[in-house]
Amino acid sequence: MEKIPFRQSLFWDVDPKTIDPEKHSRYIIERILDFGDDNEVRWMWNHYDHATIRDVLERSRVLFPATRSFWGLMLST
Repeated sequence: MEKIPFRQSLFWDVDPKTIDPEKHSRYIIERILDFGDDNEVRWMWNHYDHATIRDVLERSRVLFPATRSFWGLMLST
């Protein structure tokens, strides 16, 4: 399994060693959009297809409204 460069505090509710970047992509993207630092956002941007990130942004039921607004503006270009 690929080692993912995340702070353990980003995934406070699970053991980060059990997270599969492909299988749990939606969960990872949601956490990074809401709470990620620069390195985590960069990793997400390089690891996931941008259409996938947009899809999570549009369909997620757990993102904070401010997160949705911010990333909506960032990804609209």
